[in-house]
Amino acid sequence: MSFENLTIGLIGGGNMARALVRGLLHAGHPAGRIQVADPDPAQLEQVVALHASVGIHADNREVARTADVLVLAVKPQVMADIARQLAAGPRRAGQLILSVAAGITLDSLRGWFGAGTPLVRVMPNQPATIGAGISGLAASATVGEAERQIAQYIASATGQAVWLQDESLMDAVTAVSGSGPAYFYLLMEHMERAAIELGLPADLAAALTRETALGAARLVIETKAEPGRLRAAVTSPGGTTAAALRVFDAANLGAIVRQALAAARDRSAELGRTPAGK
Repeated sequence: MSFENLTIGLIGGGNMARALVRGLLHAGHPAGRIQVADPDPAQLEQVVALHASVGIHADNREVARTADVLVLAVKPQVMADIARQLAAGPRRAGQLILSVAAGITLDSLRGWFGAGTPLVRVMPNQPATIGAGISGLAASATVGEAERQIAQYIASATGQAVWLQDESLMDAVTAVSGSGPAYFYLLMEHMERAAIELGLPADLAAALTRETALGAARLVIETKAEPGRLRAAVTSPGGTTAAALRVFDAANLGAIVRQALAAARDRSAELGRTPAGK
């Protein structure tokens, strides 16, 4: 299926919108077929800096009027007002709508755009801004196979995209991949500080920590090995790694991780039950 004739409209010109524009351009999507609306001229300047032929607009309705696909890339707090504005028209008939706003459920989107509108909810993560993200997708019952392929095409512009059979899993996806980058940043922060306390210069502590994190992630992905198997392979009995892991075990790191992810999942569910402006 060819997507190059699709006009893709983005409502919002912030970081995630620009990541999608960048990814779509990299994938070869015609710049003239990408339209972005944002009331902030500074945001639009950053969009057009990606490619001069990308269409920019101050009025959301100008984009909604012509787009085959509309991507809602705005903050959850303003989603209700913007959705109501767009739903009032003018809007292209049969338009597919994607939302990347955290906590905004398909039910909320149906309430604003109508039960017959094809809707896809997307949960990206921060590495999407460099094309290294992973997004979870959930579709309404009104989304057909062709529309699923279009949503996959757009979401894949910033990394990998995986479909969820049940939207209720989106809260778990949010806990694992949506919030997940922060967990790794936190561990890296503590490793860098500890390395400095061990006497390493700050720049060396940073380089060792960050390259080790990158290398470990690449090794898991490229070898397709289970993380536990790789951990066991590098842990010699009575060695230095074993000494460090014993400290983690004594602090019950596994339980801490489970509690943290459960807290993130529960908060995501709570936000979904009470979206701003509903």
